[in-house]
Amino acid sequence: MIEIIETGPFNTIQDLGRPGYRDIGVTASGAMDPLAVKIGNILVGNDDDAAAIEVQTFPFKLRFETGGIFTVTGADSSPTLDGRELRSWYTHVAEPGQFLEVRQPPRLARAYILFRGGLDVQVLMGSRSTSLRGGFGGNAGRALVKGDQIEFGMPSDALPPPPSGLAVIEPAVALRDVFPALADGVLSIRAIVAGEHELFASEGEAFWGQIWRISSSSDRTGYRLSGEPIRPMATVEMRSHGVVPGVVQVPPGGEPIIQMSDANTAGGYPKIAGVVECDLWRLGQARIGSRLRFVRSTHAEARAVEQAVTRYVEDIRQTSQMVKRALRAMA
Repeated sequence: MIEIIETGPFNTIQDLGRPGYRDIGVTASGAMDPLAVKIGNILVGNDDDAAAIEVQTFPFKLRFETGGIFTVTGADSSPTLDGRELRSWYTHVAEPGQFLEVRQPPRLARAYILFRGGLDVQVLMGSRSTSLRGGFGGNAGRALVKGDQIEFGMPSDALPPPPSGLAVIEPAVALRDVFPALADGVLSIRAIVAGEHELFASEGEAFWGQIWRISSSSDRTGYRLSGEPIRPMATVEMRSHGVVPGVVQVPPGGEPIIQMSDANTAGGYPKIAGVVECDLWRLGQARIGSRLRFVRSTHAEARAVEQAVTRYVEDIRQTSQMVKRALRAMA
C-alpha cells in the first residue's frame, strides 16, 4: 500500500483506457503516454494495462506503507527514494516507510509510477482509468489528494522480477530512427489527411506548412493550437460525428484542436487530419508552449512505425522473461 504525501491537481490513476463505450458517450481516458505505461508494466511483471499513477503536476511524493517493486517511466522526473537519486526506466525495491518523490522534468510533461501488482482500484467498464470529466474510475473518479491510501494488486506474472536493476533504453533513444529528435525545438508529428481536408483548399497547405504552439487552453481532452488561423473556403453545416484521440478538428476560430486521451466522443467541427496512433505518446509528453509541425504521412508509413514500436516492446518483454527465468533457475 502507498499513501500520497504531496501532489498537485490532475495527477490521476490511469491504465491503457476503456475503449468500446464511445457509442454511449463514454470517453476512453487512459494514459497520455501509453507506451510508458506498457513498458513500465513489463519491467515490474504486470499485465500491460495494469494501473499506474500519471503525474503531470510536480513535485509528487508518496510513502510506501508496505514494501514493493516499482519503476518510474515517461518524463525524466529525477526520482528519489528517501533522498537517494534513482534511474528512470529501471526497477527498484522500496521498504516500508520509504518516501518516493518525483520532481519537475526539464523537458517532457508526464511521469508514470508503476508498482508490481498494479493499483487495486475498482474496474469500471474494463478499466481502472480515471475519467475526471465523468467523475468515475481510478480513485473515486477524482485526482489524487494528500492522504489518499491505495493498495497494491496481485501480480499477474508468476516469475518475480529481480528486486532491482532491470532496465530498458527509453523509446526516444531506442527508436530514434523512427521518432526523430526535435529540430530547432520543434516536434514533428505524423498525420494523415482526414475527411474534410478538401474543404480548406489552400488553407489546408497552411496547416501543414506552419509551426503551431500548444496553447494554455489545453488538457487531457484536447490540445488547442495557436498559430495563423485556417478556415474552410465555404461555410458548411455538419452533423456531429464520432471522434477519437488523434483527430485534428478546426473550430470556427481557425485554430486546430487535437483530441487527446479524454477526447470527446462526438463533435461537429471539420476534421483536417488524424495523428498516427504511434505518435500520440509523443504528443502526450509535449508540454504547454511546445512547438510542433504536422508531417503528412500515409497509412503504409503509419503501419511501419507501428511495427517498429511493436518489435521494441516485444524485445523488452522477451528479455524480461529471459532474465526472470534465469534468476529462478539460479535460486
